[in-house]
Amino acid sequence: MKKTLIASAIAAATFSGAVAAQESNLPTVYGNIQYAITHTNVDGGGSAVDHFDNGTTLGVTHDHEIAPGITGFLKMELEGINADDKAASSGIDKLDEAYIGVKGDSFGQVWVGSDDSMYESAIDKIVNFHEVGTGVGGSYDTGEGDLIQYLTPSFGGLKLGAAVQVNGDGDADNNGKSYPYQLAAMYSVDALELAVAMDSNDGNTAYSKNTASVNNENTYGVRATYAMGDFSLTGEYQTRKDVSDEYGVIGVYTMGANQFSLAYQLVEDDNTSDQKDVVALQALHNVSDNMYVYFEGYLYGSDNNEFDLEDGAGAGDEQSIAAIGGVYYF
Repeated sequence: MKKTLIASAIAAATFSGAVAAQESNLPTVYGNIQYAITHTNVDGGGSAVDHFDNGTTLGVTHDHEIAPGITGFLKMELEGINADDKAASSGIDKLDEAYIGVKGDSFGQVWVGSDDSMYESAIDKIVNFHEVGTGVGGSYDTGEGDLIQYLTPSFGGLKLGAAVQVNGDGDADNNGKSYPYQLAAMYSVDALELAVAMDSNDGNTAYSKNTASVNNENTYGVRATYAMGDFSLTGEYQTRKDVSDEYGVIGVYTMGANQFSLAYQLVEDDNTSDQKDVVALQALHNVSDNMYVYFEGYLYGSDNNEFDLEDGAGAGDEQSIAAIGGVYYF
């Protein structure tokens, strides 16, 4: 009987250990629901109010040790849920990110699939900072799909990155074979971070779209970020010959559960010399560890009356947007 109890105890301990090991290898599921309401006004062109899903997503991540110091990883993030309107939603119908990769302390990391590109991650910070977004980014074409990316480990604060988009002969979205690539270098020392990058723009289509690329000229970008305690200041410059130059600066201040930011972006068209600019401000409050609310305001100006709500009221050269929103995430 004692042997039976010991055997049972060993079996129970083995089973518990196996369950614990299995649970520790389970993927991490995460997600969020995002709602926003905007009031848009075009000077001389009418106004509109809109309530919408601002990017609700559901995702899964996983990693495991392949060998000592070498880790395999995966991420898949889905969106297109249209959480604001049941009648308009067909469930999850859009891919945001999906990739697999391997990383190690000695060689860095390499990953394949759909993800923010190396250039975007290194340079294009302001357009990705806000919740609703300014819509003003760099003029680079290489999108987020079919990417093979590599990032080195840190060499005294310096990291080098490269990406290539593999568009095969049968790739209808890119009208055939092409291999656009990106190169980037990021250097961090104390409170300062510097980054330079380029995009070859060798694909046939615009950024993650089916529309034709403007040209095959390279895009070049530089960024600098300086952090001073609760305040950080970022400046960026991006240029592409015969397309445009983009200048941007943003200051971000955190105070406890609150975050405040003020940004300015200017785009100069190389062909027409027209300019478009935007001032953006944000006040964000973290209600809890899983929920935040925010207010954002945008004031746009343009030389060519490009703002049009398509409501028959006409177009204008000034546009303002006031936005409020909330996000619950886990």
